[in-house]
Amino acid sequence: MPTTQARPEIVVLLCDADIKRKRETNTWNHLDGRPFSNEERALVLSATRFEFEEIQEQFKRYREYRRTMDEAPDALERFLAPFMERLAEKKLGNAVELMNEEERAELDHLLGLIVEPVRPFAPYAF
Repeated sequence: MPTTQARPEIVVLLCDADIKRKRETNTWNHLDGRPFSNEERALVLSATRFEFEEIQEQFKRYREYRRTMDEAPDALERFLAPFMERLAEKKLGNAVELMNEEERAELDHLLGLIVEPVRPFAPYAF
């Protein structure tokens, strides 16, 4: 019976493969330049469409994460605009005083996105 689920060890290996170098040299290497071992090459060559579909899904989730992180400053500005319009002295502390609990939670979320450094892609992290 064929495998119907992605095998994590293959997904991790393919995510660490230097595909550009593979195309240029026809050899399998890790992103840091180390060549794949014979065992790693055998694993990669046994990859099924399920592993490739899983990688696509993971990269899709990572792109969404990056988009959210990249848009966080603008989202914060849009979120704060209605509060700032109501204030004579436009300071964040004054705006917070106008917010309900749910709005403060959203503010905390947006501020967290802005101060958190963007994480690099890693298999099964997103």
